[in-house]
Amino acid sequence: MKVVKISTIALLALLATACGGDRPPGESGTLISISANGEASKVPDVANISAGVVTEAEDSEKAMRDNAEQMDKLIKAIKKAGIDDKDVQTSGISLSPRYHYQQGRKPQITGYEARNTVSIKVRKLEKLGGVLDTLAAAGANQIHGPSLEVGEPEPVMAEARKQALDKARARAGTYAEALGMKVRRIVSVSESGAPGFPQPMMRTEMAAAKADVATPVAPGETTLTVNLDLVFELK
Repeated sequence: MKVVKISTIALLALLATACGGDRPPGESGTLISISANGEASKVPDVANISAGVVTEAEDSEKAMRDNAEQMDKLIKAIKKAGIDDKDVQTSGISLSPRYHYQQGRKPQITGYEARNTVSIKVRKLEKLGGVLDTLAAAGANQIHGPSLEVGEPEPVMAEARKQALDKARARAGTYAEALGMKVRRIVSVSESGAPGFPQPMMRTEMAAAKADVATPVAPGETTLTVNLDLVFELK
């Protein structure tokens, strides 16, 4: 039997070759990690609002019945305003007691409050003011919003991605030049993004003085942001 002696250094070298080391195949240069962000803006064209009816009565059944009647009128007005069924969704229904508190005595129920709220998506922003006025005229005594968004965000995101990628490439080139090297390739890319939300100005008082004036809404701009984490190989 022949005994083959292998030195410790040679053994480690063989193991490293067999395992492939810690680096992916084909990587032989210096790796550098760079983070960059890009932004692109567009005027929003979709609005999300919520509207509802709150009714009060001494009897719980009457509170719910009155609420249902007013809510039925509101739903019909929403449809008449041109909002598709798919863009109207019930977001909350509640019935809660009203209490009278007196020191030293147990709270007494004095009545009930019923609420019904729907979420509405308005896809034509130029009609938003008129829709808000229609809701109020139909009996909505609670209106919240709007939150504005870009209906088709992908083209805007693509612009932000290109901006972030250009920044990252420029930075990688700066590092490579300082080190006397060249950028060989991009090893990996990961992305995260977050939309920016505008703060529209909505006048809450009703424009009843002139029938042809709708509640004004300033859409502003929505900014979409993309963050890229890239690894470049230099050589």
